[in-house]
Amino acid sequence: MSILRFHALKQVYSHQPLPIQEHVKRSEIFGANVFNESTMRQYLTTDAFESVVDAISHGKKIDRTIADHISTGMKEWAISKGATHYTHWFQPLTGATAEKHDAFFETIGNGMAIEKFEGGQLVQQEPDASSFPSGGIRNTFEARGYTAWDPTSPAFIYGTTLCIPTVFVSYTGEALDYKTPLLRALQAVDAAAVAVCKYFDKNVKKVNASLGWEQEYFLIDSGLAMSRPDIVLTGRTLLGHAPAKGQQLDDHYFGTIPNRAMSYMRDLETECMLLGIPVKTRHNEVAPNQFELAPIYDEANLAVDHNSLLMDVMDKVAERHNFKVLFHEKPFAGVNGSGKHNNWSLGTNTGVNLLSPGKTPMSNLQFLTFFINTIKAVHDNEELLRAAIASASNDHRLGANEAPPAIISVFIGEQLTKVLEELENVTHGKLSPKEKTDLKLNVVGKIPDVLLDNTDRNRTSPFAFTGNKFEFRAVGSMANCASAMTVLNSIVAKQLLDFKQEVEQMISKKDMKKDDAIFNVLREYIKKAKPILFEGNGYSEAWEKEAKKRGLSNNKSTPEALKAKVSVQAIRLFEDLGVMNKVESEARYEIEMEEYVLRIQIEGRVLGDIARNHIVPTAVRYQNVLIENVKGLKEIYGASFKTLAKEQLNLIEDISAHIEGINSNVTKMTEERKKANALNIIEEKANAYCFIIKPLFDDIRYHCDKLELLVDDELWPLTKYRELLFTN
Repeated sequence: MSILRFHALKQVYSHQPLPIQEHVKRSEIFGANVFNESTMRQYLTTDAFESVVDAISHGKKIDRTIADHISTGMKEWAISKGATHYTHWFQPLTGATAEKHDAFFETIGNGMAIEKFEGGQLVQQEPDASSFPSGGIRNTFEARGYTAWDPTSPAFIYGTTLCIPTVFVSYTGEALDYKTPLLRALQAVDAAAVAVCKYFDKNVKKVNASLGWEQEYFLIDSGLAMSRPDIVLTGRTLLGHAPAKGQQLDDHYFGTIPNRAMSYMRDLETECMLLGIPVKTRHNEVAPNQFELAPIYDEANLAVDHNSLLMDVMDKVAERHNFKVLFHEKPFAGVNGSGKHNNWSLGTNTGVNLLSPGKTPMSNLQFLTFFINTIKAVHDNEELLRAAIASASNDHRLGANEAPPAIISVFIGEQLTKVLEELENVTHGKLSPKEKTDLKLNVVGKIPDVLLDNTDRNRTSPFAFTGNKFEFRAVGSMANCASAMTVLNSIVAKQLLDFKQEVEQMISKKDMKKDDAIFNVLREYIKKAKPILFEGNGYSEAWEKEAKKRGLSNNKSTPEALKAKVSVQAIRLFEDLGVMNKVESEARYEIEMEEYVLRIQIEGRVLGDIARNHIVPTAVRYQNVLIENVKGLKEIYGASFKTLAKEQLNLIEDISAHIEGINSNVTKMTEERKKANALNIIEEKANAYCFIIKPLFDDIRYHCDKLELLVDDELWPLTKYRELLFTN
């Protein structure tokens, strides 16, 4: 056994059980480190408090004078909690969070100093924008960028730092982060949904998009993870033979949580409570050493911030428990990968979930309006929705045996399918009094019978209705939720605007009553959107063929999928809604394509290094042992040694064949990488990495994994799957 692998395993078994934590009521510590409404009431003046509330509720701008009062209160609270620094906490297009810490410290002369934090420092800062991805918006010598406070997401303290959630924009105003377009999309869907809600309830003043994410992840001992260069540098294993036992017995799913993992979870959940992240659910997932946690639903912007913060906290808490968290969508071949299911809905200020069936025909007409419009939005923008979850890492997961396919479809269940069929089959044109009555009583009136568990779930559906929300299952575990949420809320906003316009046209031009117009428009939407509805097995070849007949896209790779982001339709959608201008859309496309190339490039380099510098030398070393053994047999037994050494000779030949396979494919991969790197057009470069270079990974891995079965376990240099997946 290699020295590194030996010490890694030794470290695992030397871990001492962590002490049991003292019992603390979660409700007592929830939000203790958050500058929330309760805290603001204590530390802010009445004017300052009301100004923040107006900014949150109505989007009103905070006056700079008031900002000074807010910053003073925020500073006093932070210092009372032990904070020494503050930072603008933002989400650049790197996929990680970013922060630059400044101290609450100013000198005032005569060797004296004070703690200071002014409104200007709260509202705006100027981090260097040149080193963050910009997609060509900014040149390296154009370094200026701005972070600006987002009052809708409360400040929080982590460690000794006051973290202030902010947007991040360039000197010329273009968004350079995930949050800015999301906030614009949420504003758009709010305005569009309120306008439609007025058909049913004049008291609706605001509609919030809610999000409940489900974070899946793997926990691997940090010592074992550090013994694997591929995990350290790429977040996943690039090679490794499947163990004899994987997940085939289904004994890990919802099983007893291992003690060490439970200790980590309890520590993590305490941190989450202090930070106001309302985590509620934890359980074993399908694969060994795979787990999931999920929170209570929250407003989408805050939920996105919470998820980004959570991933940072998970890493930091893992260090205390000698764990490495793997967020990669497919860190291990042959077992389930990880997703981040985004559960989405719309709720009004009057307390109504617009995607929850009601108890009266009118409330169910409102439900059907938002339900059908969402389906229509997905149908009309399925390629854009697929692009929203495209990444090099998620490509490994989509279409695998535990994740939805790359074909976007909507699952709504048997009962609602029947409801839509009945609504579709009503006579064309203006509804007669009898038809309208029958429709309300026989179709719409039945919808209250829809319960959360009245229909089977479909794990193969990328976008499924689950009783009072839609579950976007195709989002990857590494992803920032903002990307998917920006697209989903934008397409629904656009669809609701179109719906309102069509209803108004029917009312004015065809002299229809409001209900008649709504029924007619919804019926036509059902007919147009039917191709996106699918209740069956999304993994089957039959569905691929059927989806093609229906005109649905099947963009299996990221370079294919991302093209939808810069289509004429997508750019116009975002521009019309004010979510992103053309420059911002094209910049994000460039950034994501470049990231795809770089991730595959890094993986190729790492795989080549491991294969040639770890696997091949080990195979040669073992081969030499076999050769010496054969020589010894020949010396002892003479000509008859061939019979006695038959297996050794076969092994020597097999090892040689696999060594040759590794070397030839690594050489080919290296040469193809050089060709790809010389390409100047990003689409051509991404396609080369996707369709020429990446397939060579499988060939290299095949030979490496075969050698793992042939070479003496004592010599094998890498920690094996059986050790990574079953040691905790």
